[in-house]
Amino acid sequence: MQRALTLKRSLQSLHRIVNSTTKNPLSSGRAFCNAPSPSPSASSASASEVRKYMGYTALVLFCGAATYYSFPFPENAKHKKAQIFRYAPLPEELHTVSNWSGTHEVQTRVFHQPETLEELEKVVKEANENKYRIRPVGSGLSPNGIGLSRAGMVNLALMDKVLEVDEEKKRVRVQAGIRVQQLVDGIKDQGLTLQNFASIREQQIGGIVQVGAHGTGARLPPIDEQVISMKLVTPAKGTIEVSKEKDPELFYLARCGLGGLGVVAEVTIQCVDRQELVEHTTVSNMEEIKKNHKKLLSENKHVKYLYIPYTDTVVVVTCNPVSKWKGPPKFKPKYTTDEAIQHVRDLYRECLKKYRVVPDNSVDINELSFTELRDKLLALNPLNKDHIVKVNQAEAEFWRKSEGYRVGWSDEILGFDCGGQQWVSETCFPAGTLAKPSMKDLEYIADLKQLIEKEEIPAPAPIEQRWTASTKSPMSPASSSREDDIFSWVGIIMYLPTTDARQRKDITEEFFHYRHLTQTRLWDTYSSYEHWAKIEISTKFLLNLQHLSTSTF
Repeated sequence: MQRALTLKRSLQSLHRIVNSTTKNPLSSGRAFCNAPSPSPSASSASASEVRKYMGYTALVLFCGAATYYSFPFPENAKHKKAQIFRYAPLPEELHTVSNWSGTHEVQTRVFHQPETLEELEKVVKEANENKYRIRPVGSGLSPNGIGLSRAGMVNLALMDKVLEVDEEKKRVRVQAGIRVQQLVDGIKDQGLTLQNFASIREQQIGGIVQVGAHGTGARLPPIDEQVISMKLVTPAKGTIEVSKEKDPELFYLARCGLGGLGVVAEVTIQCVDRQELVEHTTVSNMEEIKKNHKKLLSENKHVKYLYIPYTDTVVVVTCNPVSKWKGPPKFKPKYTTDEAIQHVRDLYRECLKKYRVVPDNSVDINELSFTELRDKLLALNPLNKDHIVKVNQAEAEFWRKSEGYRVGWSDEILGFDCGGQQWVSETCFPAGTLAKPSMKDLEYIADLKQLIEKEEIPAPAPIEQRWTASTKSPMSPASSSREDDIFSWVGIIMYLPTTDARQRKDITEEFFHYRHLTQTRLWDTYSSYEHWAKIEISTKFLLNLQHLSTSTF
C-alpha cells in the first residue's frame, strides 16, 4: 500500500515538472541550449509553398473568368440558378438520321413527315412562331448529308403523288417527295419521261432539283433547268408559287436553292417523249480521246468517260436514240458476262491467300457482280497503292471484255452502278462551247492523273467525267448567261468497303488528303466549283443556311 502511494506521488510530481517545462521552455537553460534552432531553408520552403498555392488559386480564378466571358449565357438565361448536373437518358422520340454512305449522321427530336400540303404549312408556321429551325431533307443520298440537321428536319417522303399530267404540253406536276423512279413509272403510260437522269433513281424530286443534280450530254442542261414552276412553303409569306413568268429572278434563284428559300412542296417539270436508247461501250486511251473528243461531244446525245488511274484506259460510254429506220444494232459480244468477270474472281481468290483471309463460305464468289467483287478486293488493303493498282488493272480488263451495245428505255440505260458506300468529290468547270470546246476538260484529267501518280495516292477507279449545257440558275456550278456554254463535271472517289470503324477512319483521312491536293493544285486553275451534294459544308455555313430556311420570307 505504502509502495503504491509513493509511486502515485512520484508520478504526480513528474507530471507537474513536465507541465511547467511545456508552459515555460525558457525556465530551463539546458533544455533551451539542446533544442535545435529554426533553419533558414525551412522558412524559405514554407514561403515557396504559400506562393505556389496562391498561384494555383489565381490561375483557377483567371480560367473561370475567361470561360465566363468567352461563352456567356444568353441574356434571358443569366437570372437562372445553377443546377447540379443530372444524367438524362436518350429520349425514346430521338431520331437518328444518316446519309446513304454512312459518312454523316445526326440525332434530332424534331423530324416531321407531313402527308398533305396543309400539314407541311402547319409545320413551317409552328417552326417560325416558336423560333426553331427546320431543314428539308430528301432521300439522304448526298455524300455530304446536306439535308441533315440536329435542330430539326422535315421530310416529304409521304408527299409522293403525281398530281397532274398535261400530255399536250408534256408537263407533269408532282409533289416534291416523289422519287425519280416513281415519277418515271407514273408517267410512262402517257408516253412521257424526264429529259435526263443522274446515275441513280432513288432521289426525291425536291432534292435532285434543289442541289443542282445533273446527267450527261453537252446539249442537255442540269435537271433544275427542266423545272417550269414550283410551290414553296415559306415561314413568313406562307405558300407561294414561283415561275419564270411571275418573278424570273426569284424563280431562278429558288430553282437551285438548297432548301434555303423555303420547303419545295410541288414541282412542275417539262418532260419529253419516252424513248429507247442504244448504249455503246468502248475502251480507248488518252491519245485517241484527244483526237476524237470534239466529235464525241457533238455527235452523241449522252457521253461520259471513265478513267482508270495508273492505266491509260479510258472507257467511253455513249447513248443515243434507237434509229427508227435501222433499229437496234446487231452485235455479238466477244465475251460473255461470266467470261468478262472471271479474271476479277481469280484475283480475289489470289488476294485472299496473299492476305491470309478466311473466305466467307456463305457468299458464293461466282454470284457476285463486278462492283461487289471490287468492294471485296478493296477491303483487303484499301490504302496500299500497289494493291489498288492491281485492282484498277483488273477493272480495265473487265471493261475491255465488256465492250458492246445495250438497248433499253432511257431511265434504264442512263443509270450507273456506282458501287457501295463511298466518299465522293465532284467539281464542275467551264469547257468552252459545243462548237468550240476549249479542251480544258482533258487537260484537267491529265493534270489529275499526273498528281495521283506523283503523290502515289491509292486512287481507285473510276474517275468519272460528264458534260452538261449551262443553266440560268445562279446557284448552280454550271450557271451561265450564255446558252452555248458547256461544262465538264469530274468526280473522284474512295470506297468504304468495310464496317470496321478504324479502317473507315483511315480511308476518310486519305480521301480528304486526296481531295485537298486536287483543290489546292487544280480547282483555281480551272475555275472549278464543287457539286452542292458533294461539297463538305462547314458547320458555320450550314447553320447560316438553316437560318435562311426560317427567316428569309
